[in-house]
Amino acid sequence: MVFRQQSGWSLQRALGAFGAVAGMVAGLITGLSGCASDKPKPTALEPLTAKVVVELLWQSRVDSVEFPLSVGARDDQFAVASTQGKITVMQSKSGQTAWSLDLGVPLQAALGFNGKRAAAITRDNDLVVAELGRVLWRHRLPSKSTTAPVVAGGRVFVMTVNRVVHAFDADSGHKLWTLDKPGDALTLAQAGVVSTFENSLLVGQGPRLTALDPDTGAVRWEAAIANPRGANEVERLADLVGPSSRSGEIVCARAFQSAVGCVNAKRGQLLWSRNSGGWQSVAGNGSVLVGADASDRMTGWKTQTGEALWNQEKLLYRKLSGFVMSPSSVAVGDSEGRVHWLDPVSGELIARAETDGSAIETPPVVMSGVLLVVTRKGGLFAFRAP
Repeated sequence: MVFRQQSGWSLQRALGAFGAVAGMVAGLITGLSGCASDKPKPTALEPLTAKVVVELLWQSRVDSVEFPLSVGARDDQFAVASTQGKITVMQSKSGQTAWSLDLGVPLQAALGFNGKRAAAITRDNDLVVAELGRVLWRHRLPSKSTTAPVVAGGRVFVMTVNRVVHAFDADSGHKLWTLDKPGDALTLAQAGVVSTFENSLLVGQGPRLTALDPDTGAVRWEAAIANPRGANEVERLADLVGPSSRSGEIVCARAFQSAVGCVNAKRGQLLWSRNSGGWQSVAGNGSVLVGADASDRMTGWKTQTGEALWNQEKLLYRKLSGFVMSPSSVAVGDSEGRVHWLDPVSGELIARAETDGSAIETPPVVMSGVLLVVTRKGGLFAFRAP
């Protein structure tokens, strides 16, 4: 079963339950449903004098995006997908369509993109890989996935909800290997961590960032970003939330409602971990890492040490998306379709822009100085990233 509690301040935003804990989670649903109407109201926005110029370069639209779908960015192109199954690849600076493909079936996870090929997963658990407007191959997965595939190094990597990792040949669709490690009874029903670092595949396995050999799936190292404690599986749930943030050799991620931490991916060594409740991804550069807790209180940490630099409370309870770091700012969307820019050094709000009034749930994406946000209504808004 899948447990979803829509209140941003709740202990669990989205859980997938497996095995004998189903009854326990069902009881929690009953207990939490009565307090849904008591959730805090979004903080009213204060008038803002922009400190930087934000320019809307272009806007477009895809079909509605009914749940967070990742945006691919590579080689000056954005790749987006709608829930109903249309894939569109467009030029980042102009919004001009390079190619598109309507798969004709709804999606549940998308979109992996390497500048040439795009990969998505349908609600029927079919992994579909396409190139230049045509389907190359399909493969039926054994279980559901809510994490966008990764297309890299001539392979396609997929992580299913139970955190099993699969690798496929990108040309033929032939399965190369599967990593199925014993895991926790509960896992998140939201996107996990799957990314690349040099010649390693980085995946989230519970609260651990794990490096795999992309050729064989063998584990190279593991680093625990959180050490969850609790009396039951719900309290101990601390899956890593995707996407992760990378700055050179440093990869940082959030462990669901538990901690934020950074790992030196070259050495497989945990650099630091700080207790931090929250459920959305973090973003940073070599100096500052930015994230928000479950009440949308934003914090900046030093990337190298985890020392807290600032806290920002002017966007409390606005159901923020994950963050993205622009050249000199950090951007985040909210549930009313606004994009907010902050100074990453001070945490000061420096700009704000409107879209179409519907929620921005997917972290914005930056490519070649262009920041793209996707709204729940399917609106695409490209800004020149300050």
